[in-house]
Amino acid sequence: MITVQEAQELIAASVRTLPLERVALEALEGRVLGEDVTAGFALPRFDNAAMDGFAVRWDAIANAKQDAPVTLDVIGEVAAGGSAARVVGDGEALQIMTGAPMPAGADTVVIFEQTSGFGSSTVDVFKAPKKFANVRYAGEEVAEGDMLVRRGSRVTVAEIGVLAAFGMSSVEVFRRPRVGILTVGDELRMPGEPLEGASIYNSNLYSLEVGARSAGAEVVFSRQVSDNPVLIADALQKALPVCDILLTAGGISTGEYDFMQEKLTGLGVRQRFWKIAQKPGKPFFFGDDPDGRLVFGLPGNPLSALVCFLEYVMPALASMQDVPYLGKIEARLASPFPVDRKRYRFLFGRVWQKDGGLSCSPSLRTESHMITSLVGANCLIEAPAGDVPLAEGNVVICNLLPWSSLNA
Repeated sequence: MITVQEAQELIAASVRTLPLERVALEALEGRVLGEDVTAGFALPRFDNAAMDGFAVRWDAIANAKQDAPVTLDVIGEVAAGGSAARVVGDGEALQIMTGAPMPAGADTVVIFEQTSGFGSSTVDVFKAPKKFANVRYAGEEVAEGDMLVRRGSRVTVAEIGVLAAFGMSSVEVFRRPRVGILTVGDELRMPGEPLEGASIYNSNLYSLEVGARSAGAEVVFSRQVSDNPVLIADALQKALPVCDILLTAGGISTGEYDFMQEKLTGLGVRQRFWKIAQKPGKPFFFGDDPDGRLVFGLPGNPLSALVCFLEYVMPALASMQDVPYLGKIEARLASPFPVDRKRYRFLFGRVWQKDGGLSCSPSLRTESHMITSLVGANCLIEAPAGDVPLAEGNVVICNLLPWSSLNA
């Protein structure tokens, strides 16, 4: 049996970064950039109007007041996408729309509301704005060659908007990790099926699928089989070749019907470790095959399986996409934490902002079979083994749940 830290180090040393692929803009959401993206041109590319109004020389309207307006000759108009052919001279104004290029000779835009309006050969200016007001200058936001989005950034609405604004129709991203999921157990039934006897519903298949996708993975294999060694071996043979990571849940302990470890090693998967000194999730298999595929044999207990997924699988999925795993933070306990005497302890709970810092509290349901402790949780609180509970005020590590937030 190894420690939590030893398990983390072994897994980290086994992860290989996935190759890059070029993906079109419309399919980039959730992907991780494999290249730095720099600006191919300045933004804005040209001086332009920030508001609808009139492009003028500020000196000509500097003394304009409500009771003493300045009258200017309107020499034309320019809309967004157009061009200003006329030079604005002293005593002249050019009607201009938001985004339209500034004409030569003008240095300021007077907004429509501070004038007598459009549609006449002259315009009265009732109030002079500050000089250079309502003008966006070329390169004031981004200069050509500036960094836009860095390698390793996960693409969201924000990044897609920026890439589109600079004409990027496709970029290099890391290939999605391909994840296979196999759950085993004679007692398991799928949601929607009737329960009989001592059967229970399979929650692992669904929570692991969602968890993998939340980390940017593609689930390429998903199956439930009974505790039958032939069926387990057949499913493993089909899953391994198509995966970067294979997750199994159940059948990994030492019971009479626990065949998973035997079948994995029989297919050439090298066992790196089997048990971790932690609670929950002690029976946990990790191995790899000659092609570098990683196999995580999770416990069948749903809470234990999810703890192992969050602590070990999530960082591996991040590392495959060359993304640092940033889920862990420190927080101060707002209530006692019931540690284990011999094993590293994990409990789901909540972390929140308080007085400029972070506070946290474990769920009231602390037993490893209590899956409802997940409801309302936004973190997994962890602490080393100890003889007495950690008291209120102690600082502990919290692993933020990827589907939650501090404000949830």
